[in-house]
Amino acid sequence: MTHPCDLSAVDAGRQIKEGSLSVSALLESCITRIEARNPEVNAVVTTCYDTARQQAAEMDKARPTLPELPPLFGLPVLIKDLIETKGLTTTYGSLHYKDYIPEFDAAVIKRLRDAGAIILGKTNTPEFGAGANTFNKVFGATRNPHNTALTSGGSSGGSAVAVACGMAPLAIGSDFGGSLRIPASFCGIVGMRPTPGRVPCVDMAIGHSPLWTEGPMARSVADAALCMAAIEGYASGDPRAAPLSTPTTHSPVALGDLKVGVSADLGLATVETGIRDTFDTLMSTLMSEFAQTQTIDPDLSAAPEIFKTIRVMDVYARAHALADIDRDKLGDNVRHNLALAETLTFAQTAKASAAHTAIFKAFQKLFDTHDILICPSTAVSPFPVEAPFPSEINGKAVEDYVAWYAVTWALSLMGCPIVSVPAGRDHKGMPFGIQVIAPRHQDALALNAAAAIETALRQLGVT
Repeated sequence: MTHPCDLSAVDAGRQIKEGSLSVSALLESCITRIEARNPEVNAVVTTCYDTARQQAAEMDKARPTLPELPPLFGLPVLIKDLIETKGLTTTYGSLHYKDYIPEFDAAVIKRLRDAGAIILGKTNTPEFGAGANTFNKVFGATRNPHNTALTSGGSSGGSAVAVACGMAPLAIGSDFGGSLRIPASFCGIVGMRPTPGRVPCVDMAIGHSPLWTEGPMARSVADAALCMAAIEGYASGDPRAAPLSTPTTHSPVALGDLKVGVSADLGLATVETGIRDTFDTLMSTLMSEFAQTQTIDPDLSAAPEIFKTIRVMDVYARAHALADIDRDKLGDNVRHNLALAETLTFAQTAKASAAHTAIFKAFQKLFDTHDILICPSTAVSPFPVEAPFPSEINGKAVEDYVAWYAVTWALSLMGCPIVSVPAGRDHKGMPFGIQVIAPRHQDALALNAAAAIETALRQLGVT
């Protein structure tokens, strides 16, 4: 028998609207699943069960009298612990904030509440989101539900694991260099990185950063689209935001109409041989579904220095004052970035900005001849949870905690909407995902193409 917590967000919402499922029953099923699975995976770090139960009871009482229900009415949602949530401890994964309780909601939380969602709790993250393995000094490590000896990825690892385990039908994560896409791939779910500014982030340390964005995590593309439609929209506090010309709507796309660019490594990422083989085999299977496929090899050789520069600037802006208070409380990844930032010169930042503009312009030209691009979501299979990052790929030592996921952070620099779609299993039997990349501000195309690929993979028996 299917438990309510295992229903898709779309199906659960429909049943609530029909009256065949109560909000309270769905909520209790999610709470039961959290209590059953969380001790082994450590995905949910803070809960607000009493408040959620009260809200659910009020919704059940009000539902028959409401002429129209908001789109997320009664759906429990879990929130990454980087996002301020009124009255709920928000630690950012840092000892400096282990007792911090915001008196306000971040913009995305306000939109969730306005859409009828029930905030159920917070999910684990590396400190300030710095890292693609989810662990910190406050709550420890989050484990992959498919093999608890392995990492969930990061930095939205807690949200990905929670959704994969059925702890909630939806979760919110954030993405700087791959933080929605990597854990989605490692855990076998959907994660969407929207065009920066489409989902408002008004609390960024550097407001004009092209990298930081928040987005949905779900068990299907349709569920992610449902959440995306509720949280997107202009906000004056985000300097990158623009009024939406068209909302993100979920509608069919014919794969046979799409011209697709394909790259296993974007011309710069070191990709594990088994992952490359998995990707190549998958694309060979999918090739006949598209109007045209072409291998692309963009020149992103300048990307590593650009990303390092923007990354350390962002971390420095967030954490330098905390380092002045007590540097030892900060984790290794944050201290590493602070040290790099303290040696950065104005000339280096200017050169990186100019180089970023150049590769950004060149990359956008790919969409003159391709509707979407497809790449792997990760360069490696999930690695041991105790390791901060893989020590080597194909026998080559990995330099630091970011070097191994260039296949995602190089794309972050391009400002495109990207959906990570589950695409079967890798060479080690772990979940494997692909990135579906669309032109900037064409978030609907990214989601709808991803949904069509999701359907095609199911029909081809790739699960």
